[in-house]
Amino acid sequence: MHKVWIVDDDSSIRWVLARALRAEDFEVSDFVDAESVLSALQDGVPDVLMTDIRMPGMSGLELAKELHDKHPRVPCIIMTAHTDLDSALASYESGAFEYLPKPFDLDEAVRLVRRAVEPADGQSTEASLPESEVEIIGEAPAMQEVFRAIGRLAKSNINVMVCGQSGTGKELVANALHRHSPRAKNPFVAINIAAIPAELLESELFGHEKGAFTGAQAQRKGRFEQAHKGTLFLDEIGEMTAELQTRLLRVLSDRRFYRVGGRDLISVDVRVLAATNRDLEKQVSEGKFREDLYHRLNVIRIDLPTLSERLEDIPLLAKRFLRSSADELEVDMKVLSDEAMVRMMAYDWPGNVRQLENICRWITVMAPATTVGVEDLPKEVLGEPAETRIVNWEAALAKVVRQKLNLGQHDVLPDLVKQFETTLLKVALDHTGGHRQNAARLLGWGRNTLARKLKELNLD
Repeated sequence: MHKVWIVDDDSSIRWVLARALRAEDFEVSDFVDAESVLSALQDGVPDVLMTDIRMPGMSGLELAKELHDKHPRVPCIIMTAHTDLDSALASYESGAFEYLPKPFDLDEAVRLVRRAVEPADGQSTEASLPESEVEIIGEAPAMQEVFRAIGRLAKSNINVMVCGQSGTGKELVANALHRHSPRAKNPFVAINIAAIPAELLESELFGHEKGAFTGAQAQRKGRFEQAHKGTLFLDEIGEMTAELQTRLLRVLSDRRFYRVGGRDLISVDVRVLAATNRDLEKQVSEGKFREDLYHRLNVIRIDLPTLSERLEDIPLLAKRFLRSSADELEVDMKVLSDEAMVRMMAYDWPGNVRQLENICRWITVMAPATTVGVEDLPKEVLGEPAETRIVNWEAALAKVVRQKLNLGQHDVLPDLVKQFETTLLKVALDHTGGHRQNAARLLGWGRNTLARKLKELNLD
């Protein structure tokens, strides 16, 4: 029977976790602080340690690091209510096996403990990270996966492909991968393939000698040379021509190249990160992108969610962007009213996080009052949704359920079912002009069922 130790100053967290783990045949001991754990380690070692970050006395990160130093094979799971990139990275820096953002799903916590006790996954991830401000924020589960990926890659020089729609923050992720890597003190060089004419791109990447072509009045180092010992970020890699794809593949294989018009072989040591908003697998199958280059770049893949897939992050992001816009313009920070925030979260954000940032800048300049009402939002947010637009209602429902559970509410399902059926009835009756039989048919109910529901919901 595997032994799991739980450390948290919150007794309710300890009780819930212990109950769930004992039901899955784990032997559980719980502790109120790190000092108690250090004393217990003199008599034995657990198979898995689960610890909160913030506790009286020694923090969970300090405990995890001390455990890792003394017993490196014991996996440690960090529990934290701080779901930003720095919290994830700090957890991995301490030698943690994994981190678990609060509030967590109990089934997910049990699955994580099971994975921790499997021998194949018993190696912890350790990294040496520079201190930095929070670069990327997000509480949504999809963003937590991104944070985990960056943390796991923190000691790596491996090539990474970052995929996502325009405006989702691909360059931010690439920058974070560089800043938290062994190459952090060396250059981070970014180039947008789509922004440079095809006939000039070869010179941009590999440089040129004086007189190599008309206008080449001096020798120029390309982006590969500029990124020597550091990281080169190739944004919109799917826009690269077939000819340059071939040359790029050779450079990635040999780590050597000639400048345009040059005769001297240049050697470089560069980590390559690539990004695209295109379906590269489809381009490969259509013969538009080299399969061997795709596999060379796509060693590890990170998929970024759209903003509509992380609706719960909009209040957090909006507050950050409103603050940074106010600082930039040297004005008072604007605050969104509850009604305005609801309207912002109802919008589907086709331009993703970049569009949200621009909207917050617009609000900072154009909104007349410090508190921003619905009427102060730009027309694109206020406009009626297109008829063909599909609202991500499942994500919105998930957010509502999560909020209710975080507030400690019980009997969540009956309350939500009542709201759900009320909305269905009102919309259906409005659509049929109040004709009950037609509304019942559209909803898939019998007429008597609809009449009963109207009475139960006080809508009769």
